[in-house]
Amino acid sequence: METTPKQPLLTPIMRWFMFAMVLANIAGSMFPMLMAVYLNEDLGADVQQIGLIFTLSSVVMFFLQIIGGWVSDSIGRLRAIALGSIGGIIGYTAILLAPTWEWMMVAISLSYIPYALVGPSFGAFIAENSTSENRGKVYGITDTIFQITGVIGPPLGGFLAGRFGFKTMFLASTILYSGAALLRIWMATTVRWAAVSQKKSTQELSLGSLKASIRTMFAMILGGGVLTWIFITDGVRDIAFRLSGELQPLYLREVGGITLEQIGFLGAIFSVAMMFTPILSGWMSDRRGERLPIALGFLFVFFALLIFLNVSDFMGFAVCWIVFGGGVGLLSPAYQALVSKVVPPNMLGTFTGLFRSSLGLISLPAPYVGALMWEHLGPKVPFMITAVVALLSIIPTWLYFKVPEKQDGLDTPPPGETPAIPAEIALD
Repeated sequence: METTPKQPLLTPIMRWFMFAMVLANIAGSMFPMLMAVYLNEDLGADVQQIGLIFTLSSVVMFFLQIIGGWVSDSIGRLRAIALGSIGGIIGYTAILLAPTWEWMMVAISLSYIPYALVGPSFGAFIAENSTSENRGKVYGITDTIFQITGVIGPPLGGFLAGRFGFKTMFLASTILYSGAALLRIWMATTVRWAAVSQKKSTQELSLGSLKASIRTMFAMILGGGVLTWIFITDGVRDIAFRLSGELQPLYLREVGGITLEQIGFLGAIFSVAMMFTPILSGWMSDRRGERLPIALGFLFVFFALLIFLNVSDFMGFAVCWIVFGGGVGLLSPAYQALVSKVVPPNMLGTFTGLFRSSLGLISLPAPYVGALMWEHLGPKVPFMITAVVALLSIIPTWLYFKVPEKQDGLDTPPPGETPAIPAEIALD
């Protein structure tokens, strides 16, 4: 009796797709952990100004993400990714050339273009090419592969910045990202591959379709179901995490006395640790539901922040980053699988963009407020608040993150459509 050959985990298009993704995100992960240090030490920005920079640049992100998801749903995933990558080249070049912290604020805003366009496209591409039964595992596997970017990028950035200066690091990042962008443009303009990305796009690229999508998404978010609780919990969590997130490298530098190279290695430690939990998260999501790995992820993050607040040397922070990486590895695949099951497939891009934008608007003042807390209440206070919120987030997660069968927005693709293949999370 003949058996049907098993589909490969990664088709040719997905191999190129993920190669470009890894390349782009190695470039993108080289400098975020060091940006606050660069702003402070090289461009002369104080803590409040650093908070202001990340707050105001988030305004740009708010508008970009709404448009980015809608563009992805309308023109296709690969085309949207290519368009975002062109914007990324502009943003990375601007970061390289910015002469003052005021200009760096503009440059950081421009660098959000690929995040706004590529992010929703990656998540939707994965969901479109997996079934509801194996989606958690698919996200888990691809999240694990994605951590290559974190293993290579941060230590490479720390090494270049520490040995040759920040400008050399920014130049290397720009060159690497430009190579990935050219590869993405090639993929988007290759007819047979662009067709795979385009065929599920059903929206017209018009102002009317944008308004209709926004109305539908807000109705779903405010409808009192799973999405409502995801929005509420994520809103509170996003505020808390942004109180301290951008200040973390400055804390490591000033309070912990960590060098630039060591900050880079902490990023690699985080990514290595995160490799061990996404597949477990995906397995738990498919077998036990998404709320279990999400709740465990928040618990890990809480313990990581407790360690962070009570250590003062590199080894202590390394332990913190191991626990933190394990927690984020549990959160990411489960969250993505949960959202993909409660949002219609032809609106995943729009939803992702609108959802991130709404959260960004809610948490808009958080970096500046966190900077004020740092200066007036002490450096540890923003991180304490983040830790408490991470712990409290377990309660609504366990109570409300349940997906009724009828809410599953993406079922097994009908015959003739793309078979289930994994793709990668958008952190670009």
